[in-house]
Amino acid sequence: MLELDCTGDLVDHALVNLPWQDWLTYWLTDLKPPLAPSYELGLRLTDDGEIQALNRDYRGQDVPTDVLAFSALEVGVPWVADAPLFLGDIVISVPTAQRQAAPGALTNELAWLAAHGLLHLLGWDHPDAPRLTQMLAKQEALLKQIGLGAPESYCE
Repeated sequence: MLELDCTGDLVDHALVNLPWQDWLTYWLTDLKPPLAPSYELGLRLTDDGEIQALNRDYRGQDVPTDVLAFSALEVGVPWVADAPLFLGDIVISVPTAQRQAAPGALTNELAWLAAHGLLHLLGWDHPDAPRLTQMLAKQEALLKQIGLGAPESYCE
């Protein structure tokens, strides 16, 4: 189950209606997270001001960023075996995504960022070049599964 939340005047209603639930469900089937009857996560589409505040408060970096992921698995949120497993929250800055996206490719950019955030929720990280390459390749594979390609900026 996906809880989608949007803030700011910059969030277009068409973006809210993207098939977020379908994408994340499909990706979770592929990624095989810890066994649970179902999964829950939050997805927040926001603006640069809010994501900058979150980035400052939780990562010590007082700048806007494109995506943040807050994994519940990392902090050991209790889980009851027959209940949905809460994976955490993904926060995406729509204005940053718009700046990064090639013309006409905002959907691809948003899907790319959602895939990146989901991988972080499941414990993936990119502390070095080899792990970053591995994570970007997995993101590209996830986008291909839903009929999208990686953003042009990542394919150079």
